[in-house]
Amino acid sequence: MRYGKLYGVGAGPGAPDLLTLRALSVLRRVPVLALPRSNDYGASKAWEIVGPSLEDVADQERLYLTFPMNKDPERLRPAWDKAFAAIGERLSRGQDVAFVTEGDPSLYSTFVYLHDEAPRRWPGVEIEVVPGVSSVMAVPAVTGVPLADGQERIAILPVTYGIDDLTAVLRAFDTIVLMKLGPELPRIIEALEREQLLDRAIYVSRATMRDQRIVRDLREVGPGRGDCFAMVVVSRKERNGVLAGAVAS
Repeated sequence: MRYGKLYGVGAGPGAPDLLTLRALSVLRRVPVLALPRSNDYGASKAWEIVGPSLEDVADQERLYLTFPMNKDPERLRPAWDKAFAAIGERLSRGQDVAFVTEGDPSLYSTFVYLHDEAPRRWPGVEIEVVPGVSSVMAVPAVTGVPLADGQERIAILPVTYGIDDLTAVLRAFDTIVLMKLGPELPRIIEALEREQLLDRAIYVSRATMRDQRIVRDLREVGPGRGDCFAMVVVSRKERNGVLAGAVAS
């Protein structure tokens, strides 16, 4: 069987004008847009990002797919099977499908699972990844604090899966990017205070979006569950860059 082509398209961090030209070209020509959302009644953040940049394409289908925000495999597998089956139905008809994901398709994206599963479900299917601007790159752009210079090392942690090793990571790396905060912000603040790094941390929510929020004192963020689009970046800035010892001529 000859399947349609499967694309994983990065929509970028939120600002519509950070959508790449390649992504826009793919999104305008495919007959099916696969748009993930967290529940059957909610909006798709991916569509909110790319929608303003797309003109109405004749006969283009918007296929909304539900991927619950949950860690329980017993809940996730049926939802993923249903979503992947809907994609497979279109691919089997020879239609190209663009799975649109926030940020980049290869970083903490549902498309990673689809990319791994696709060859098993649809042998021989062609897959192309269209990279997008990641939120990891958007945060230093809006805060003015670079991620790394010279010899500095970076760690990226999904906090929602636990922070038992956070102290060790804070000591081993120069820049630490904490994503998917969930309810763990109070414990993060405690760890940063113990390591005397609280003044080196910045909280950023919805970087580049209209409702972007930057807080340079994490104690002012407020209680409650962390925004799923929020990140904390800790920058020690203790190592010298390659030009630190250069003598001006």
